[in-house]
Amino acid sequence: MANILLVDDQPFMGEFLAEELADMGHNLKWIGDGDSLLLELEEGNPDLVLLDLHINGFGGWILLDQIKRHNHMIPVIILTAYNSFSDDPRLSRTQGYVIKDVVTDKLRRKITEVLESSWLGGSEKRG
Repeated sequence: MANILLVDDQPFMGEFLAEELADMGHNLKWIGDGDSLLLELEEGNPDLVLLDLHINGFGGWILLDQIKRHNHMIPVIILTAYNSFSDDPRLSRTQGYVIKDVVTDKLRRKITEVLESSWLGGSEKRG
């Protein structure tokens, strides 16, 4: 069971993904703003972060920088409604992205893939 942090300003995404991830055996913590991110990283120590690129008041790339400064080993999957940045070099700091309109099956597969690869090396990789 993984602890997954969702950073998205749309409450329906939090509700939807909480149910989907519970079905997969994972816990989801949803925060709806970037202000809470650092505190949640400190207290929650997530195994994976799902990050919306367009969150109210913050750019997702700035939040990605904060996540990676906190712990560069935390895997991050970008959630977005847009495919316009697929060649953006900043994606190299993530485990990829999922377009929100096809989120369920693709996201389930991506989460499983990322968690399995990050857990192969044991907990020392994430610390």
